[in-house]
Amino acid sequence: MLGLFAMTAVHCSPKVAPASDTRNRAEKIVAEIHNPKSKNVVVISHRGDWRNYPENSIPAIESVIRMGVDVMELDLKKTKDGVLVLSHDKTLDRCTNGKGRVSDYTLAEIKQLRLKRAHGVTTDSLRMPTLEEALAVCKDRIVVNVDQGFEFYDEVLAITEKLGVTDQILIKGKKPAAFCAQKFAAHPHNMMYMPIIDILKPQGQELFKEYMDGGVPPLAYEVCWDKLTPEVRDCFKKILASGSKLWVNTIWKTLCGGLDDDKAFATSPELIYDQVIDLGATMIQTDRPEMLINYLRKKGLHD
Repeated sequence: MLGLFAMTAVHCSPKVAPASDTRNRAEKIVAEIHNPKSKNVVVISHRGDWRNYPENSIPAIESVIRMGVDVMELDLKKTKDGVLVLSHDKTLDRCTNGKGRVSDYTLAEIKQLRLKRAHGVTTDSLRMPTLEEALAVCKDRIVVNVDQGFEFYDEVLAITEKLGVTDQILIKGKKPAAFCAQKFAAHPHNMMYMPIIDILKPQGQELFKEYMDGGVPPLAYEVCWDKLTPEVRDCFKKILASGSKLWVNTIWKTLCGGLDDDKAFATSPELIYDQVIDLGATMIQTDRPEMLINYLRKKGLHD
């Protein structure tokens, strides 16, 4: 079972681009994710450009594509009539002018609601997109990390196959490797997958050991930690030595030992992101994508 998982989820050698590179932008980013030797940093934007547009909205996605972000992270919920839509919260209250649970409304009813900006201001006309609408915008242009989505894996895969975007979709989770192997074995074609490791918690340590003992490394690990202990550093070293990439989530200080975006903004990007990169991270999820990309470009770590 683990062998099946390894075949679908691990990195492979990056494709060698021809003299005239005809790959679209998403294909180039996927090749970067599959290249554990690259020092370039893949930038993942949390819920799109939510500081300037409603989170998880089409304009928020278009904005980070213009910025040069590599991966757009989005969240899923299901409507009463079974349609996957982009929403982080189970309820509509914070991000729309509606009230109640997403699952209590049909798509037609949700489309009557207007999205709110980050500070609670209701927009004139922006509506909550479906997953299919969002992926159609992202096709060939940016990789998509479907968060809060593993429970909908089969349904998400059906949509990605319909649109022809499966290879540019990344999904993460905390399920045991054998469970994932069984899930992936049921499909001839799968999305990219990587485990999330809470390395300072017993269940996270157990999951990490399971993947390490499996013998074939995943594409990358997202590691979460609130204090930079010797155990955390040892985890990073093992990940990099195994040939996987290290994903660090800088959106909240509890996920990255205090090396977060807000501290980078309040002090200087160099003071914080230099430390993150020195730890070996080549994938960084951020709430300040423009600041991070500008920093990386000055360092020669992003195009």
